[in-house]
Order: sequence, then structure tokens, then C-alpha cells
Amino acid sequence: MVQGVLDDIFGLGPLEPLFADDEITDILVVGADRVFIERRGKLHESGAKFRDNAHLMHVIQRIVRNAGRRIDERSPMVDARLPDGSRVNAIIPPLAVDGAQLSIRRFPARALGLDWLVERGSLHTATANLLRAAVAGRLNIIICGGAGAGKTTLLNAASASLGAHERIITIEDAAELRLEGAHVVRLETRAANVEGVGVVAASDLLRNALRMRPDRIIVGECRGAEAFDMMQAMNTGHEGSMTTLHSNSARDALHRLESMLAMGGINMPLRVLRDYVASAINLVVHVTRLPDGRRVVSEV
Repeated sequence: MVQGVLDDIFGLGPLEPLFADDEITDILVVGADRVFIERRGKLHESGAKFRDNAHLMHVIQRIVRNAGRRIDERSPMVDARLPDGSRVNAIIPPLAVDGAQLSIRRFPARALGLDWLVERGSLHTATANLLRAAVAGRLNIIICGGAGAGKTTLLNAASASLGAHERIITIEDAAELRLEGAHVVRLETRAANVEGVGVVAASDLLRNALRMRPDRIIVGECRGAEAFDMMQAMNTGHEGSMTTLHSNSARDALHRLESMLAMGGINMPLRVLRDYVASAINLVVHVTRLPDGRRVVSEV
């Protein structure tokens, strides 16, 4: 009883006990009375409940406020980050027809290497050795796959092989990567405020990162105008850079990059554009989420 009151005052209410279970990777709130968790790749109903919709909104407001963001009718959806690095998305009525929705993606407290993924059956030892060699050899790498396939997890694991002496700049919408080292600089994009100003996009941070003497640049996800800046960095002396993107296959990832460049206003003939992508990318790794919930490397 007392702990529940403390969780309401200082924490995330009925969600707080779920953070004690390190095997929970996702917490999905579907209205006030249904909270699902993902454990070992499978969804389960947790049994946690909010008292009512007002209680749920109170917790969402606390999360958003602590992240320096705002959520209301004028701005009814928001991305944020918890102090432990968990990624949060909230969307409220009228956009969420059946009540406020809250999605929390959790990440390990420290970077877990490729050996950990081998133990979990996510990739073979030979593939892990190939990725280590690719990172050490400063190949430019794309990790691709569908939503929730484990792209960020694999990027984190591959990044654990980076040299401690290298100056690494990461660029993300929400800082999720857990790189260790004295020369890691983490940059985070910023959404526009309620007046519609103040936005700092990944492409802005990428251009600034090029002035910060990086040895490598790691972009959490390429999905728009930053694709050209990322390709430019890879083609102009910043070998060993890495990023992720959504795609259905390794080959599709290259087509997605071509589309991003074309939609970003890059005026090149298709053949020249393809040569530009081919010269920048050395290795594409595709990860897949299987029907049983396991996340595996399916293509290299």
C-alpha cells in the first residue's frame, strides 16, 4: 500500500514494479485497465492497472514534463526518454480513440556484446566474428529490419567492439545507444515546441558532427533528409560509420536509401545515385523477428 502511494507520487504508478524485471523489453499501456509486457519476444498481459483515465494521464504528464516536453490537445503525441534510457511514445485523445496509449521500449543498462547475442541464438559465431572484423576494419555498416526486429540491439552489440581511443559521435532521436569510452559524444534531436519552432533534425546534427573531429559517426536511424549527409560522411573520410533503417531485406535497404536521397531533393541520375550509395556502404546486415518472437540475423 505504502509502496503504491510512493510509486504514484515519485514514479510511474502501477508501471513502476515492471521496471524491476530486466527481461521485460516493452511495456504497452492500452487505456487505463490493460497493460501488456513483452518478455522473451512474446506479449503477455501484466495485470497492472491504473485507477482510471485521469490516473493514466497523470503518469503520462509526469513522464513528458520530466523530459522537457508537453502533451495536450494541441500536441497530442510525443516521444520522450526516461532517465534510464527507455524510449517512450505517448498518444492521447482525440487521436487515440479508445483512450491514452503509452509505449515504453526498454534497453539493457549497459552495452551487451555480440557474444551475448550468440548465446541467445540471435546470430551464429561466424557472423559475430564477421561483424567484429567489419567494425575493426572500419567498414561502413547498415543494420536493417522491420519495427521491433532488434536493429538497435545489434547496433549496440556491434558498437561494443569499437576502440576505446576513438572519438565516436552518436546521433539519435532518443539516446538509446550504450557506448562506453572516454571519447563518446551523444547528440539528440529536438522536436519543435508548441509554437512550431526550435526543431533540430538529425541532418542538422550530422552536419555539425562533421565539424567535431569524429573518427566515426553512428546515426541511430536513417529515415529522411539525413540519409544524404550520412552517405556524404561515409564517402569523405569517416569510414567505420554505422546506422540503421527500416527495410524488408538487405537488398531493399539499398533501394530505401536511393528513395530517401531522391525524395530529399538530390538531383542525380539513378545510375549515379546508385554508384554513390554503393561507394558509401560496405556491409548490410538484416535482422528479422520470427513468429515465435526470437530476433535473428537473417542476411549479411
